[in-house]
Amino acid sequence: MNTWLTWTPLIAASLHMTEEFVWPGGFGGWYRDYRPEIAKSLTNRYLVLINAFLLAMCGLCAFLGFTPRGAALFLTITAILGANGLFHLWATIRGKRYSPGVITGIALYAPLAIYSYIAVLNAELATVETAIVSAVMGSSYHWISVANHRRRSAASVALD
Repeated sequence: MNTWLTWTPLIAASLHMTEEFVWPGGFGGWYRDYRPEIAKSLTNRYLVLINAFLLAMCGLCAFLGFTPRGAALFLTITAILGANGLFHLWATIRGKRYSPGVITGIALYAPLAIYSYIAVLNAELATVETAIVSAVMGSSYHWISVANHRRRSAASVALD
């Protein structure tokens, strides 16, 4: 399989973060408004670190290629991205307000996740079991993140 596919998470994530934070930007403020219960936990420092970590993991996908571990990471990352795209769509519909990142989330992340799973499984670069575990891990990130923010927000309120 061509290695160009391993670069697509990094490209898509870079474009998505541009939409969220540069043009039109405003994701941090939008998300604090969308989930006020976690607003204290969602600092600019956190946003920079978590997004830098995501970009590093996307780069690692390209570095590892489609080795067994690389394919598993690739599928997990594309599941994270796909779930994030669906989150942005859901939040836009639910909040009746543009979510910075919804355009790239739906136009890039969701199709990339679907295509990646089909391509990797068809090329037999990962087992079905690996794909399932990667999909569960990747798609659960959003709920784990929200739970962590709730915990952090509750701890910061207790300290006030």
